[in-house]
Amino acid sequence: MMTEKTGILILAAGNSSRLGQPKQLLEFNGNTLLNHTLEQALKVSSSTIVVTGSKKIEIEKELHPSITCYNPNWEKGLGSSLNFGIQQLLFTFPDISNCIISVCDQPFINASIFFQLIEKQKFTDRGIVASAYSDTLGIPVLFTKKYFGELVKLSGNEGAKKLLLEFKDDVAEINFEKGATDIDTIADYEQLIKRR
Repeated sequence: MMTEKTGILILAAGNSSRLGQPKQLLEFNGNTLLNHTLEQALKVSSSTIVVTGSKKIEIEKELHPSITCYNPNWEKGLGSSLNFGIQQLLFTFPDISNCIISVCDQPFINASIFFQLIEKQKFTDRGIVASAYSDTLGIPVLFTKKYFGELVKLSGNEGAKKLLLEFKDDVAEINFEKGATDIDTIADYEQLIKRR
């Protein structure tokens, strides 16, 4: 069941410095990590945008141009891509009332996780719903419209985590234990391949 009132923003602008190659294009189970995340997001909402940055040409070759936006200031950090992506999402899909922020290096992300975030928000009426794993709260994370202004203010290396801490009384959570698996280094990727 598609839900067009929820936008999905996939952050794919980083340069994967610790990995030494674009993590977005790493293959797992016959698909790139980025394509897998995008396919899962599109099962939930067509109001989806991928923010690109480093290795723009290689990465955008994999995607339909209508769903990508290039952040020319990606080197300024995660906050810059978040801020830029939210603005693009709101410009392209002005009617959205929620936004899910996701990344492309959680290989076990699936549409069910996105749907759980949306359902939990409806059930609890909280303004933020985060994923719980490894004794922390993180992405994917859903923000309702009242936080869009705060997201647009992020800069530098400030991520959405800042808002989870600042507005903790308005945060609900879903369990996504496999969210703890993300790919930052070659060792992470090798471990993932072994688990296939």
